[in-house]
Amino acid sequence: MKGKMNLYYDEEGDFLEIGISSATEGHFKNLGSGIFERIDEKTGEVMGIAIMGFKKRTQDLKEAKISLPIKIQLSA
Repeated sequence: MKGKMNLYYDEEGDFLEIGISSATEGHFKNLGSGIFERIDEKTGEVMGIAIMGFKKRTQDLKEAKISLPIKIQLSA
């Protein structure tokens, strides 16, 4: 997975998406517990992750650090 990293946060929906800028077709794979992978439709590569309820998960933390149930390699 190569490209420019993008962060998108929807405050109203409390939804965080972290991904590589790419205008390819894709779908989200539900990993459970409100965590999703964004999969490139053509290559099958993971192009990003999404977290439902991000603010709710981090509201008691001084820094927004959470553990995700996946390992993902991001490169620039």
